[in-house]
Amino acid sequence: MNAPTSPHLLQPTGQGIGQRVQRKEDQRLLLGRGQYVGDIRMPDMLDVAFVRAPLAHARIHGIAKPAGCEAMVYTMADLAGVQPILAASALPGFKRSVQWPLAQDKVRHVGELVAACVAPTRARAEDIAAGVEVDYAELPVLADMHAAMAASTRLHEDWADNVFAETHVDRKLAQSDVPGHTVRRQLRTSRQCMAPLEGRAVLCWWDHRLDQLVMYSAAQLPHINRTGLAECLGLDQGRVRVISPDVGGGFGYKGILLPEEICCAWLARHLRRPVRWLEDRREQLSANANCREHAYDIAVTVEADGRLVGIECDAVVDSGAYSSYPFTACLEAAQVGSILPGPYQMDWFRCRTRSAATNKPPILPYRGVARTGVCFALELMLDAAARELGLEPHEVRRKSLVPASAMPFTNITNKLFDSGDYLQAMDQAIAALGWDAWRARQREAHAAPGGRRIGLGLAVFCEQGAHGTSVYHGWGIPMVPGYEQCAARFTPDGVLELRLGAHSHGQGMETSMAQVAHSVLGIAIAQVRLVHGDTAQSPYSTGTWGSRCAVMSGGAVGTAARALAERMRAMAAVLLEVPAETLRLQGGSFHTADGANALTLADIARTWYRAPQKIPPGIDPGGLEIVVGYKTQPDTGTFSYACHACAVEVDTATGQVRLLDYAICEDGGVLLNPLIVEGQLIGGLAQGIGTALYEEMPFDAEGQPLASTLADYLLPGAGEMPPLKVLHMETPSPHSLFGQKGIGEGGAIAPPAAIVNAVNDALFALGAELTACPASPERVLAALAAAQEARA
Repeated sequence: MNAPTSPHLLQPTGQGIGQRVQRKEDQRLLLGRGQYVGDIRMPDMLDVAFVRAPLAHARIHGIAKPAGCEAMVYTMADLAGVQPILAASALPGFKRSVQWPLAQDKVRHVGELVAACVAPTRARAEDIAAGVEVDYAELPVLADMHAAMAASTRLHEDWADNVFAETHVDRKLAQSDVPGHTVRRQLRTSRQCMAPLEGRAVLCWWDHRLDQLVMYSAAQLPHINRTGLAECLGLDQGRVRVISPDVGGGFGYKGILLPEEICCAWLARHLRRPVRWLEDRREQLSANANCREHAYDIAVTVEADGRLVGIECDAVVDSGAYSSYPFTACLEAAQVGSILPGPYQMDWFRCRTRSAATNKPPILPYRGVARTGVCFALELMLDAAARELGLEPHEVRRKSLVPASAMPFTNITNKLFDSGDYLQAMDQAIAALGWDAWRARQREAHAAPGGRRIGLGLAVFCEQGAHGTSVYHGWGIPMVPGYEQCAARFTPDGVLELRLGAHSHGQGMETSMAQVAHSVLGIAIAQVRLVHGDTAQSPYSTGTWGSRCAVMSGGAVGTAARALAERMRAMAAVLLEVPAETLRLQGGSFHTADGANALTLADIARTWYRAPQKIPPGIDPGGLEIVVGYKTQPDTGTFSYACHACAVEVDTATGQVRLLDYAICEDGGVLLNPLIVEGQLIGGLAQGIGTALYEEMPFDAEGQPLASTLADYLLPGAGEMPPLKVLHMETPSPHSLFGQKGIGEGGAIAPPAAIVNAVNDALFALGAELTACPASPERVLAALAAAQEARA
């Protein structure tokens, strides 16, 4: 077990760990000096437009290329040597899907790639694509996940059914002698599209000198993309270089290998010209990966005082047509069975999950991954139980939240909670919201004439971040994280270069990693440079996902900085002619015990590189460049957590929901930079509000997406953000180097549960209840109509 570093061992300045330092990268990003894939131009470059399937399920009987443009149109038959995307899981019974980069014989969702058209401009390529004629024979469409599991039609002909995999969990810790009260609901979360400011983007070219494919891609996992790309193209990985420049938001959407990437790479090698594809918003909304379509048939059993006795759940996740590389089609459903119990104690837990295959785009993990769905399911059930028992929502949770005295705590699914005080977080959030005062306002509002009602809601969750080798190996996906490495070196003029395999696409890593290095070495953060996003320059990494960068990359940087400090201490001792153990490192300099002499780290670097004659034998010949690896021990991850509490107003005439007030109390362990953490929380909250109230990608019975523009797919804006109070608790994790915990996804996990709970609280006296999100005006009015009909 790694004990967190004691604060007194870190450099006590205004730039290190725990300081609210403005982000270094914002200087260039806010002035328009960032470099995204779309900013990169190359001589003789071709643009690609894809022919995409207009049908959700059909045989392809023929493809006719437009006359005179045959050499500019490519089908799967033309892509010699290209292998399909295979994202297989080691879960028992998993069925493998075969996804060709361009459809071969059959299409399985609207928007699937059928042909690639190249031209000097995107407009010309789109004109050529419009002239391609495809002869389709329609097949029955599987647009509903429950119907798909029972259908005789097969999405993949060699499968026995339309289920990627099924999992079962059955745990019993105790037998309660007190009769319990069981509450059952059928709950759903709607299918969503992710909406980063920058869509996916690819630019490929062939480096003749190195005989190497170079791919610029707006990707979160450049090393993983390289692995998948090399496998599909039949190249060794040394002949593939993936560069992720500035990336305009990821959220999981940029975490999978794309068929478009494979096509552009093959075309660049075949044509010996740079080839580019920039995703437009219609492609992103109507054709590419979705997320978060879950269905829960769930029951909770509670005692009369609200204590949670047990959970029984049958969960189905709509995984779409294919298994996405590298996370597979089953990551969401497989996690449901392990994380549904959340931060609560209980006597027993039973859960069955299924990953259904349908004629929709494949799913991928979106910010919060399965946690948003399971938090929605469990927290709605706890509120439903509280209403039936006549208790406040926080009274029910208080009976079963894991207490601080029990930490570290192994829960019913063997999750090891490292540290924390969940009850205190809930109490602080409730107090910050002013729960009792809002209850008084609620009573006044409901006594007044009119259709405006006030409701209060809360949600508590824990987030496992910095997942390690054992966790992902257990989930059976083809991407298993190991040691996160940092290559650190001083340049001859004293600049510290940090090379990381993880990638920053909004997390502020250029600043927070510099703060970690500063805390160890005392070097000014302006003198620390982060190099990342390039497989040719950075150590191998599984990339940025799962709230892991602060813990894993921060741990690697801290460990590398310590190792460099010890090497430089030995050099300073020789140059100052004093014993190494007497030197004190502070402010970027080694000081002698009497304070009479000092040597800066820049002086030592200059000596090593420019005056090596001063370095005697016996000094480590590795010099001022070092590669170290880091992972937490144990590697089961760190557990951040939070409570979200909110007040809403529901207009029963229009169904509109308005957020009146919002409070968050979170515990991310030792915060590397509270300012960046708050930015992550606020951004996550905005996305969570979208999930709760606005965002939905509906499909009709023929598998056609019905929200292919931002006029139809609603996103929250600044005007939808409520007044917000953010409180921090900092319970250090005993598993990480500085006590930090991953917190990048937490802001997006709880809002759907907290907000819909508040809506249900507002409507309770009217007999109405929502069991799905988003809580759109249509759903609110439908719930009110159903309640009125039931009363009639």
